[in-house]
Amino acid sequence: MAKVGEESPVFEIALCLEARDRRNRQLELFCLSFLALFLELMIIRWAPSVVRLVAYYANLMLISSFLGMGLGAMISRRRESLFRWMPSLLAISIGFLLFAQRVTLPGTLSEYRFYAQGAKLANYLILIVIFLTNAAVFVPLGQRIGALFESLPPLRAYSWDLGGSLAGTLVFGLFSLKHFSPALGIVVVAGLQLAFSPRKQWILAVPTLGLVAWGVIYANDSNAFWSPYYYVLVREAQPSTTRFIGNPGPTVREPVANLRVMLDPPTYSVSVNHDFYQPDGTINPERYSPAGRAAMVQNRAAYDLPYLLSPQHHRVLVLGAGGGTDTEIAVLNGADVVDAVEIDPMLVNLSRKFNASGIYDDPRVQVHVDDARAFLRRATASYDMIVFGFLDSQALFSSMSNLRLDGYIYTVQSMRSAYRLLNDHGTLSLSFVAGREWLVRKLVRMLQDATGKTPLVYENRSGQVILCVPKGEITQAPSVHDGFVRTEMTSQPAMSEPPTDEWPFLYLNGRGIPRDYLVVIVVLLVVSTIMIYLIRGRGLTVGDSHFLFLGFGFLLLETKSISDCSLYFGTTWFVTMLVVSGVLIMVLAANLVAMHMKFHFLMYVPLIASLLLVGLVKKDTVLSLSLAERLGWSLFVVSLPIFFAGLIFSTTFRAVNAPALAFGANLIGAMAGGFCEYLSMLIGNDRLIFIIVAAYGASLLSRLKSKYA
Repeated sequence: MAKVGEESPVFEIALCLEARDRRNRQLELFCLSFLALFLELMIIRWAPSVVRLVAYYANLMLISSFLGMGLGAMISRRRESLFRWMPSLLAISIGFLLFAQRVTLPGTLSEYRFYAQGAKLANYLILIVIFLTNAAVFVPLGQRIGALFESLPPLRAYSWDLGGSLAGTLVFGLFSLKHFSPALGIVVVAGLQLAFSPRKQWILAVPTLGLVAWGVIYANDSNAFWSPYYYVLVREAQPSTTRFIGNPGPTVREPVANLRVMLDPPTYSVSVNHDFYQPDGTINPERYSPAGRAAMVQNRAAYDLPYLLSPQHHRVLVLGAGGGTDTEIAVLNGADVVDAVEIDPMLVNLSRKFNASGIYDDPRVQVHVDDARAFLRRATASYDMIVFGFLDSQALFSSMSNLRLDGYIYTVQSMRSAYRLLNDHGTLSLSFVAGREWLVRKLVRMLQDATGKTPLVYENRSGQVILCVPKGEITQAPSVHDGFVRTEMTSQPAMSEPPTDEWPFLYLNGRGIPRDYLVVIVVLLVVSTIMIYLIRGRGLTVGDSHFLFLGFGFLLLETKSISDCSLYFGTTWFVTMLVVSGVLIMVLAANLVAMHMKFHFLMYVPLIASLLLVGLVKKDTVLSLSLAERLGWSLFVVSLPIFFAGLIFSTTFRAVNAPALAFGANLIGAMAGGFCEYLSMLIGNDRLIFIIVAAYGASLLSRLKSKYA
């Protein structure tokens, strides 16, 4: 009888079964990490189309996902699996978003938000419930992923987790840029959920996920367009003899026939996240009958005024071209060459489709789908006029930052770059829907600091303001122009701090975190702390604190890197995807290196040194570099701290007895780091580096304490 040993067939079969089981667990970990990132990004992308206020709190959705994953990982050793409840929790989360569809955006005296209403307690309660229900969705995922961490070697598990996260980021990025569809996205989520659920659980999961899919489809108009930044609806405006845009009608996907040649063509109203954003229609009086022509002449006042103040305007640059109204006005005022810059490709496509002027097909117009600040950096032409159109955004540019899409456009450095591109007789014009006197003062101060001149300021009763700064002398500056009155500031603009690349917050009245953000953050931190105590039965240990501070520093470093790179390359969704992918690749590389190394406290030396290098080098120095040099800086220097931090995490993570608990603490720390990013509103982006250094210093102290305790 054969003895069972290392060379016996039974032992070989056992090894094969064990290897196959390990491969299955690795594949499952990869797929679940993919699912977590894909679902997280899809909810962040979709939720603002349902509840408007989420567009200004998108980073809270990301933070709540970290909370849910972290709490789930902490309960991974419990026998009862929560994964089967994930469809139900997702249905509750989606259902509450549908319930909160009509909640208004709360206003605040310290920050300007378009279409905001008075602040109410209900607004904040709803936001907190949205946060908590979203976190609950990710608890089952965190628990399942944590259990897989416990069943695999820690660094091998972490590699598969990072690989799945990277794949989820890349796939969703391409999906979002090329053909975003909430319905298709939820199908992907449902498919992965069912793939890792036992067949007996499908009886409840399938109808629940079907209900979720119905809710996602029901929430959005069938005629909607999805840009990389917005949920977009187009409506044909009802005729109006006194306004450019009358009362909007039902949504449409196709324009009327013969739009480009008909007399009295309709104007289409474009809304983003359910609020009016811009018109798509010609403003050429010759395209209208006498009754409509008078209204068009009146509506052109805000656009024609800068050209009255400019001695010549043959070559014009329009930043924030949108639907094309500013571009058409430039052509109607005699421009021979117009560079029209618009960051959102969907707005350009909709203009080509719904704008009766067809201005973007005019041979005198060159359309650039690009970030305005990035275009200014590359431009070499000398312009007669540079027009900052009404390019004010209505959302954050990234779920990992509290910076708005136009944050780096309205800064002193941006205006200075534009002013340098003017010829000796050129004029810089900025149009804005201000609505606040302090905001007008900030705009004036910004232009003063950028150009050394006090701009001409014109305002009308609806809150529109036009500021013009000529390089030469103005021969005529009318005191009144069709409802616009030239005004002198009633209080000194010097008292207002202008937005800069270091503090890019035009919409804040001054340095500080708005009260509503503080209230929500404090409440959510308290709730999160209570939940951790309920789950753990105690606070975090010294060993947990090490990983918590690593997570805190990591996410704050990642968000700062995204903010910096958006300045260097533009505030586009693609830049965010690129940075996040680069971060994950760098952490994955650090994890692979850590497999052949042991932890040493000296690893903190290059980490702190590289952080100080990134923090102490001025942004102006990086901006002065060529494109290749800026890419090199971002890929190799900015990513260095991420590599060393990843090395420290992986080498210490390998030695832990409870990988899931350490991983959960790391995610909880990331949540706290995400909240801390709001401090940039108070201290500026550059000084966040010192908080990051402090977080990694606390990680070092926790490690030292755990070693010598």
